[in-house]
Amino acid sequence: MAWIVLVLSGVLEAVWATALGRSDGFSKLGPSVVFGVALILSMAGLAFAMRSLPIGTSYAVWVGIGAALTVGFAMVTGAESSSLVKILLILGIVGCVVGLKVLH
Repeated sequence: MAWIVLVLSGVLEAVWATALGRSDGFSKLGPSVVFGVALILSMAGLAFAMRSLPIGTSYAVWVGIGAALTVGFAMVTGAESSSLVKILLILGIVGCVVGLKVLH
């Protein structure tokens, strides 16, 4: 259960990071609200997962999922340029996250 919550929290990290960028310094209400809700839920999920998973592993998985999804979404939407090297590096992050799960 902790791993499922941790993965969902990582997804929510990507949501709040993207919403933060779209809030224009919290001047847009919609993205600002999405940021706040996703941030609280993401942190709560991370805290829940850390009750039964190692702190270092939990944090690395949470950040890795959030970073990979945030960059991937930005590349798909055209907000960030994409290249083969970037894609391979993001896949490396995903591979490391999977490796942490397998080793656990």
